[in-house]
Amino acid sequence: MNSDKTLESSQHDISYVLRICAVAALGGLLFGYDTAVISGAIDSIREYFSLSPAETGWAVSNVVLGSIIGALGAGWIAGHLGRKKALVLAAILFTVSAIGSALVDSFAWFVVYRMIGGLAVGLASAVSPMYMSEVSPKNMRGRALGMQQMAIVFGQVVVFYVNYEIASGAAQEWLVQYGWRWMLGSEVVPCILFCLFVFSIPESPRWQAMVGQDQQALKTLARISNLEHARHLLKEIKESLHQDSQGQAQKLNLREAGLALILFVGCMLAVLQQVTGVNVMMYYAPMVLKSVTGSTESALFQTIWIGVMQLIGSFIGVWLIDRVGRLPLMRVGTVGAIAGLLVTSYALYQQEPGYLALVGMLMFMVLFALSWGVGTWVLVSEIFPNHMRSFGMSTAICCVWVANFVVSQAFPMLNEHPVLQEQFHGAFPMWVFAACGVFAYWFVTRFVPETRGVSLEHIEEVMLAKLRRATAEDAKAAAQEVPSKAL
Repeated sequence: MNSDKTLESSQHDISYVLRICAVAALGGLLFGYDTAVISGAIDSIREYFSLSPAETGWAVSNVVLGSIIGALGAGWIAGHLGRKKALVLAAILFTVSAIGSALVDSFAWFVVYRMIGGLAVGLASAVSPMYMSEVSPKNMRGRALGMQQMAIVFGQVVVFYVNYEIASGAAQEWLVQYGWRWMLGSEVVPCILFCLFVFSIPESPRWQAMVGQDQQALKTLARISNLEHARHLLKEIKESLHQDSQGQAQKLNLREAGLALILFVGCMLAVLQQVTGVNVMMYYAPMVLKSVTGSTESALFQTIWIGVMQLIGSFIGVWLIDRVGRLPLMRVGTVGAIAGLLVTSYALYQQEPGYLALVGMLMFMVLFALSWGVGTWVLVSEIFPNHMRSFGMSTAICCVWVANFVVSQAFPMLNEHPVLQEQFHGAFPMWVFAACGVFAYWFVTRFVPETRGVSLEHIEEVMLAKLRRATAEDAKAAAQEVPSKAL
């Protein structure tokens, strides 16, 4: 036992881990940039292509459909080609999408190039955190994975500022003809950086061990810490993979005790992150704020502050997640996010002309970011056992984008529905998101275990213990209901 503790506390090359995680996080930066760039461009795109409310929703949400496909393929690509090659492919797709969508003259081709960007987003959103979880020591895994959320939010803040600078002082006619093209084309800069740096990182040692490249895995693990610790960890990894004599992982069987439940928890976390309102803040914030500010430029400027507050919340979440744990952050953040949605809904319902709607959105963003923003990516990246991580993360991230698509497509139609708009002035969707937040609080408390400080090789037993307790409590409650109903 003491020897294990000595090995676990062996000095890691933290700067090296952070450097390679930072490169992988560029995939998250492009994820944030690509999904948020549309917020400043959508009004001009709608006017340029003469889009209906349903088509406006499609202009925003089509990238999400591409993300679903990209996430579905991420498991196979990352499992067969490796995590690094999957990130290289994502970098190429991001670049093609940025150039193509900025140059098109038809709505059909705009959708095609945005969907190519969606393929890259889905691929990067699954593989980047997967890679970071597999190269990070367990005691800093939360902070390392938090870099994914930090990168996503930083990309969003940068693009909010870029959109504002492009639109600042520009005539509406210029924005409709050219402004949105500059907004979409600006993504080429981070795309080139990602393409340049992604070749400098090593392959995931856990993937190398999974495909029998033990010597390469040992070399990478030794670079992260030291040779003695690397040998010990490689042995644990090999044991957790249940490999046969040829060094190939056994076929995944979801009927194996508890694996389907673990997959269900991961997918629910992914869905709940998306149905609590963050999509509206990212994609439609200028449209929502314009209804109370009356100015496109003012709405774009206020949107920058939404991104800044999300960045601050992400900093707080990354700093706290390995100190106080995952669950306390998720609970506190959920309550605060619900409160922010209620403040925003009140301002919209009362048609308050001041900054109350913005205050509610800022409150939501900082509390969401430090909890579901950081926590979901960390939990989804670590709750799956080694032998099902590629499949599990691919499926869960696919659920992220399915939920994202539904919300992104439905919001304009829901928000602009004549009856709902006349009666509630845009507050109704906020109430729906707040109700989803209440359910999210219950689900996390009931089914999600605390994973702080648990190694990836021991995560399965922690997950199964929590799920056994939850299902046992459900069975006990059901048994107690029978005699009460008989009475």
